[in-house]
Amino acid sequence: MTDQPKHNLNDVRAEIDYIDSELQRLISARAKLAQAVGIAKRGADDNASFYRADREAEVLRGVVSRNESGPLRDEEMVRLFREIMSACLAQQEPLKIGYLGPAGTFTQSAALKHFGHSIRDLPFATIDEVFQEVESGNADFGVVPIENSTEGTVNHTLDMFITSPLKICGEIELRIEQHLMGSEQDTLESVERVCAHQQSLAQCRGWLREYLPGVELIGVSSNAEGARRARDERGTVAIGGQSAADVYGLKILVENIEDRADNTTRFLVLGKTLLPSSGDDKTALLLSAAQTDGSGALYQLLLPMADHGVSMTRIESRPSRRGVWDYVFFIDVDGHPDDAAVKAAIEEIEARATLFRVIGAYPRAVL
Repeated sequence: MTDQPKHNLNDVRAEIDYIDSELQRLISARAKLAQAVGIAKRGADDNASFYRADREAEVLRGVVSRNESGPLRDEEMVRLFREIMSACLAQQEPLKIGYLGPAGTFTQSAALKHFGHSIRDLPFATIDEVFQEVESGNADFGVVPIENSTEGTVNHTLDMFITSPLKICGEIELRIEQHLMGSEQDTLESVERVCAHQQSLAQCRGWLREYLPGVELIGVSSNAEGARRARDERGTVAIGGQSAADVYGLKILVENIEDRADNTTRFLVLGKTLLPSSGDDKTALLLSAAQTDGSGALYQLLLPMADHGVSMTRIESRPSRRGVWDYVFFIDVDGHPDDAAVKAAIEEIEARATLFRVIGAYPRAVL
């Protein structure tokens, strides 16, 4: 027994109806204000961007800070507000978002998580195509994978920045839930082969070894391609997310077969310009030191970070394509290029480097 007062069900429903009507009224009022913002931007600049990732990040951080008492989780509140903002923005014109496809991939899920569902999502077959379509203006932004918490960096994405003029203007962290899926007649006993992207096969290798020993593992171009084969081929099952199962009409045979419960993939949002500061940002740098600088060259190159108290959160090296055994370094640091400490550090690094570019300034992922 509890001391909480009993509520009359009809009264509770009436209050819910009232709140629903108020929510709808306020959402409509917000949409009208978003229209007014669009009109003001168009009047000031015909080429103005209606999407402001820095402003959106500020709004979503406010949602999280106000959600102290629940009962909805921060992730749920952020998702609701993202969809409201997505729908309001689409009143001007839906954003065209290119992503590494086809439909049903985790990259599509990441794009929808970041931009909401009121967009035109454009699947492309390769990472190169995503870059090309954003560069040409056929897509407003692009979404590509950059690293997985289990399997590491997607090197091809890094390599594209060596020659591409595009900038990183956002990041998305997506919890990856890998499911074993097949057609209605499939069972674990009937499985002859598993088709999935190599990353997904690697993320589930322990489970596959224990529960499907001896079954043929086939790497394919995407989990969506694996799902298509599972739909069309007897004895074939696939690994992927719920969206792949939905798109290709498959049933989930076993949920969450990934070897690590915290399996997460980070994606980058590609755009043409660096963003203004949102108050909680990251900066991405591409740089190189001369081979003739001798021992300690990288240390000397990065010393201004320590001198100015700038935290470096990630470093990767890749062949520069300028010569044999010549490398470039991709660096992530906390802060924005307009921050005094970051600005001072990168000015000193630029003066020492043989190659230097700021390839990203973007808000830290909000959930």
